[in-house]
Amino acid sequence: MTIKNTKLDYGCIAKWLHWTTAFLFLAAYIVVYYRQWFTEAKTPENWTALQLHLSFGISIMVIVALRIIWRALNNQPQPELGTKLEHLAAHCGHFLLYAIMIIAPITGYIGTGVSTEFFFMFDIPKFESTAIYQYLVVDGLGLTFSEFERPIDFIHKDILGAWLIWILIAGHAGAALFHHYVKKDRTLLKMT
Repeated sequence: MTIKNTKLDYGCIAKWLHWTTAFLFLAAYIVVYYRQWFTEAKTPENWTALQLHLSFGISIMVIVALRIIWRALNNQPQPELGTKLEHLAAHCGHFLLYAIMIIAPITGYIGTGVSTEFFFMFDIPKFESTAIYQYLVVDGLGLTFSEFERPIDFIHKDILGAWLIWILIAGHAGAALFHHYVKKDRTLLKMT
């Protein structure tokens, strides 16, 4: 296996970044649903689950930034044979996935009213405590944190988290399985 991508396959770094992102999204969902379904508000278990969710979210931001840099520095494997519509759908799906992988962690960070105890090793200050928040939100928009947080939380939790991310992930996984089992091409094999 090569480090960099080839015309036929993704390299080991692209594969690692891809599957790490998938793992982090899954872990973030597991802990946030655990928090919602199995813990009581203001308990140590609830706080731990929140902090793990925030830590996974920050990790996603970092990994996605690395993915974008790595993607820009590498050739992409040649696409498998398909119609123009299939290729357009794949490009649109990947664009939307990247957009979500950027927007979800950012809205999670800027809409959270607590600092992140990053995997309980060190603290990352909440957005409200930063100079950027003061400059953009308070001075620029003239909003309080609760006024600012409401639409950001709606985007993060109600639009992205509750359904859009799941639809895109299901579509992505479904397309990979369709390529593997129906079209019998190398699309899935390139990333495994």
